[in-house]
Amino acid sequence: MIQKVLILGGTGFVGRHVCEKLVHAQVRVTVPTRRRRNANHILMLPTLDVVEANIHDEATLQQLIGEHDAVVNLVAILQGNEASFDTAHVQLADKIVRACEATGVRRVVHVSALGADARNPDGLPSMYLRSKSRGEQVLRQAPLDLTVLRPSVIFGAEDKFLNVFAQLQQFLPVMPLAGAHAMFQPVWVEDVASAIVHCLQDKNFHSTTGQTYEACGPDIFSLRQLVQLAGQYAGVNRGRGRPVVGLPNALARVQARLMELMPGEPVLSRDNLDSMKVPNIATGNCPGLRDLGIEPAALSAIAPTYLGARGLRSGLMAKRQTAGRMFDA
Repeated sequence: MIQKVLILGGTGFVGRHVCEKLVHAQVRVTVPTRRRRNANHILMLPTLDVVEANIHDEATLQQLIGEHDAVVNLVAILQGNEASFDTAHVQLADKIVRACEATGVRRVVHVSALGADARNPDGLPSMYLRSKSRGEQVLRQAPLDLTVLRPSVIFGAEDKFLNVFAQLQQFLPVMPLAGAHAMFQPVWVEDVASAIVHCLQDKNFHSTTGQTYEACGPDIFSLRQLVQLAGQYAGVNRGRGRPVVGLPNALARVQARLMELMPGEPVLSRDNLDSMKVPNIATGNCPGLRDLGIEPAALSAIAPTYLGARGLRSGLMAKRQTAGRMFDA
């Protein structure tokens, strides 16, 4: 029975939800992070330990894995160059394999990406998808009890997807949008976390080992539709959202390049645009969430609950600012 789980990438968006569910299931959880403050939101969870460690250091990773019954790999980056994608998605997978072989730990749940293809990485259009696919390759070739999840774009209260589009529409009169016709099948973060925990449970161990699951929601949207819904759910422009103007490919790449040059993590990169050439929807060639006993939540049932709160807060803030100006006058 799995009693101790190491979660790589446990301080991230999906990781915090996985941690909460595993702790609720009374599993002992360890989350390594370079800086302890990155884990402030999970520090108070019982049966969870946060350790400052560099998981890319092979000796450190081996020691960590050897103290646990299973490993969940959530480490991923969305932007970078060829070397950074390779470090995060391929080299780390290789180090996990070697650490598991050295310590005898076999159970690994790996979160990849919809659109990855371990059989033909070089045929994919983006560095992100190629590196995700090669990471899968490395893990699949090892003598592990491996389960792979391939989620579509993930939404939830702390996401950097719908929240970003809603926030932009608070001050932009029009939304110029690259990749407007790209297709997605967004999945709720809670459903992805539930799928990971399900795969780790002892009673499901043999049925999920060796499987690849496509973790997708019930509905398919274009990126244009998702941006429009984000604005509407957030109450922008009295619930109508802003007009969305799809950009032609050449102009879309100019926009992405300009965003790459801005400080901080870009909202969009040229590699993101390349990834969107592959529809981010279930292929039907792999089992999905329902095969894990999870009925995926619809975007329309979840997103208004947190984007609508954003709209309410924005409205209250505007009223307070107006009242303040009246008082000052």
